[in-house]
Amino acid sequence: MAAKTDGKPGRKKAGATDTAVVRALLDRQKRTYAAQAGIRLRDTPAPLYQMLVLATLLSARIRADTAVAAARALFDAGMRDPRAMARASWQQRVDALGKGGYRRYDERTSTMLGEGAELLLERWGGDLRRLREESDPRKALLDIPGIGPTGADIFLRDVQGIWPEFAPYVDRKVLDGARRLGLPASPETLGGLVAGRDLPRLADGLVNAALDRPLADEVLAAAKAA
Repeated sequence: MAAKTDGKPGRKKAGATDTAVVRALLDRQKRTYAAQAGIRLRDTPAPLYQMLVLATLLSARIRADTAVAAARALFDAGMRDPRAMARASWQQRVDALGKGGYRRYDERTSTMLGEGAELLLERWGGDLRRLREESDPRKALLDIPGIGPTGADIFLRDVQGIWPEFAPYVDRKVLDGARRLGLPASPETLGGLVAGRDLPRLADGLVNAALDRPLADEVLAAAKAA
């Protein structure tokens, strides 16, 4: 399932050049954002919740490495599931976010994480696997405090590796990276360039290419030399 975009899908078919570009990109994107945050993503409640927390942090206007560090700090402080997050005090959440360097939005984010955890417990019993039963899971995600359209996209593009009904999940930021690297703008064609388990890493790599022009140039140079 691709995220809705305003652009028209490209007609270009994947070829040897596309394969070389993707290989060069994945050589530089060794791990997903989730893996960098210490999340062993699988279809169980705690890792799914941790991915939601990370999506909340990444969706703010802040560096990705800072969001990843803040997520790790929250998890190291024991806030690995919605019950623990809701049980923690507002100040404990603020302190953990600050330890991870997430200071600009720490107070507001602490409030949103607490409220979001409480909503998860009330609506889905703290188990995000129940989200898959919703008629529109992406829309349901938007009900969670701190999760806007960007956060929903981040969550779904990383869980597509374990929730195949959402694959290939390609949002606007992923498409921006694909265009910068000269890759097809068709979600289906992009998804066919890697195995299903590597879709989240490809998506995160393309986001990085969209945000980091020198990285994109390095990838293209490596693909050309291959």
